[in-house]
This record gives sequence, C-alpha cells and structure tokens, in this order.
Amino acid sequence: MLYDVETSVNVADKHLKTRKVLHVVAGMDPKTGGVCQAIRTIIGGLSELGIESEVASADAPNAAYIADYTFPIHTLGPAGGSWQYSAHLLPWLIDNMGRYDVVIVHGLWLYHSYAARKAMQQLKRSQSASHTLPKLLIMPHGMLDPWFQEAKGRKIKALRNWLYWKVIEDKVVNEADGMLFTCEEELLLARKPFRPYHPSQEINVGYGIASSPTYTSAMTTAFLEKCPELENAPYWLFLSRIDVKKGVDLLVKAYANVWTESQKTGRQIPKLVIAGPGQDTAYGKSIHQLVAETPGLTDAVIFPGMLTGNAKWGAFYNCQAFILPSHQENFGIAVVEALACGKPVLISNQVNIWREIESAGGGLVAPNSVAGTQQLLQQWVDLPTDAKQTMERQARYAFEQHFYIKPAATRMAKAIGA
Repeated sequence: MLYDVETSVNVADKHLKTRKVLHVVAGMDPKTGGVCQAIRTIIGGLSELGIESEVASADAPNAAYIADYTFPIHTLGPAGGSWQYSAHLLPWLIDNMGRYDVVIVHGLWLYHSYAARKAMQQLKRSQSASHTLPKLLIMPHGMLDPWFQEAKGRKIKALRNWLYWKVIEDKVVNEADGMLFTCEEELLLARKPFRPYHPSQEINVGYGIASSPTYTSAMTTAFLEKCPELENAPYWLFLSRIDVKKGVDLLVKAYANVWTESQKTGRQIPKLVIAGPGQDTAYGKSIHQLVAETPGLTDAVIFPGMLTGNAKWGAFYNCQAFILPSHQENFGIAVVEALACGKPVLISNQVNIWREIESAGGGLVAPNSVAGTQQLLQQWVDLPTDAKQTMERQARYAFEQHFYIKPAATRMAKAIGA
C-alpha cells in the first residue's frame, strides 16, 4: 500500500497519539555518513511538534562524539565486525522497546535491523493482548538502491546482499509496519533489486533540514584558516565522504580536463576544494595521486580534510557552486545545505532529488560520468554573470519549496502517528 503524506496536515489538529519515538541505528559517528545527520535533523523537527525521541545505537559508551548530541542516546556497544554486532543491543531492545509508541530502524544490512525485528517478535510473544505494541518502521536511507547490486566491482557484495536478503533482511522489511522514504525516487528504486518485496506500507515522508545559520564573517575566517590559499580566490566545493560512490575520481578527471583547456585559452576557472573524511583510505590516496599526476593541478585542488562548524559553513557561503557527481545518492544533505546557503548545485542525475532541483532552477544536472561532470563544470564557466545570480536565488527557492525541515517533519509526524 502506497501513501504520499501531504505537507498541509495540521499536526495539532490531528491529535497525534505518537509522542515518543525510538530511533535504532548501527552508529552515530558523523564520519560514517549521512544517516546519523539525518537522525539528528529528524529528531529536531519532531521535537518542535512535541514528539520526544531517543536513540539506541551500537556505539561505544565512551565515544567522544556522543557528547555532541543533545538528545538521549543509549550506547549499547562497542559493536564488532563488519555486521556491527553488539551483545547488549538485543536484550536492551527486548526490555525497553515497549516503552515507545514507534520504533524507527534507520538503515539496513547490519545487526541493528535484525535485532529490532527479533525484539519485536519477543514482545509479541510475551505481551498480553491488551498491551499496545509499538509500531515498527524501517527507514532505509537509500540502502535498497539498485546501484549497490549493479555497480561494477560490487559483484561479491551484491551476491552477499542477495543471500542476506533471502535469509534475514526480507523479513525485516516485509514484517515491519511500513517503510519510510525520503523522496519518491527512493521509494520507486527500492522496489527493483530484491524479491520478495512486499512491505505493509510505502510512505513517502520526504526529508528536510533546518535552514542554514545566518552568515557571519567568523565563518569565512574559520574556513580560510583551513584553506589560506583561497583568500580572494573563487572555488568550487565538494564536501562529502571521499568514497567511490561519490564519484570523486570523475570530478578530478573532469576538472583536470577543464583546467588543462583553461591553460590553453588563458581563461581562469575556479579552484576545486575537496573536503571530507576518507582521504586516508586507499580510494582517498588514489584521488591524491590522480591530482599529483596532472602537472600544475596540485596548486588548483585543495584538500582541507573534514570541515565542521563555522569552517564548513564558511566553505558553503564562499564557494561559487557546490558539486557532487555521485553514482548513488539517496538525498544528499550537503546538496541541500548548499541550496540553503543560496549556492547553485552541480549534480549527477543519480542524486535522487535532482528533479526537484532542476525544476526549481537551483542547479545543473548531468550524467554520472567524466563527460557529464565536465559538462557541469563547463556549463557553469560559460554561464553569464546574471544567469549565475539568478541560479543563486533559485537555489534558495528550491530549498524553501522542497527541503525545509518544518513541512518534512509534519509529514513524518503524520506518518508515524497515524
């Protein structure tokens, strides 16, 4: 059954029953990607609607980043192995899941989703008929995208996923009370890679973020402390994990082509900032090597590492445009953060929210290839100044129309409280 939750619902008028939500996740380390940031944003939006949230994770209790979160996190790790197994998680869920109105499992393929299903089975066996069980919902955050099964170099992982689906994950998905998706594209793509796939409900709740903080000069100062060579210099910004899925190699190759051509014509192009964690991985080192192999490019491409706080917002506010040529992107929080700052986004058509952005005129879209990424960069270079300024205004418009947290939180609240 498919539901598309409307944004016009007045939550207060609906007298939602749901007032306490447990979010179950493998980990809340911000270096692992967008899921933990999505949880942070969702909890903030629900809180404004009077809905309390807590998190159960397999993080180590002494993990330094836990202190940065303002909501309760039950740290039940440390997790071990590639499955992120934690011996404490399942017993805790069995003892405590009944205290919540709704349990949302964020992400798939790891122990936490299996544990949530097992705990629900135990609750159903042990609770009296008069006791109301919590609603169990799954939010896959793009982890059912066909790309993971079809991409080159992932044949072994694809086989592993198929076997895991047959043994475990199909039951997690199909026995839950529903699936929550961040956009229509994600919902449709999730139907393709696995069988049997027949969730009780498919709910397009959408997703959003809080508006960007108001610009201050401290943001520029903090960013320039990381990248002093960029003072008074234009640049394009990539800000995400340095990972093969993000298409960073496509970006560097495309940029090298545009940069080489600019040397022939004498036309100046912006420098390129590649910011984010993962530079010490094998893939990250290969990106550095790729830059080093192009003479002169080392002065044009800057690697400041992971940017946070004022430095991150300074990077957004001072860039000409944000670029993400990803092979698979369920939502793209950094894309939306750039839009919130009024910055046009140059993205691949594998970023699931590309249609909303393109229709709003907030950026440029091309295929996820070297040629496609080069097209994005060259199109931006060739745009007249007034067209770039118009796109900046439309970028902010795209954010307000499609990706602001308040309407997204209202949709989420209606979905989980119905």
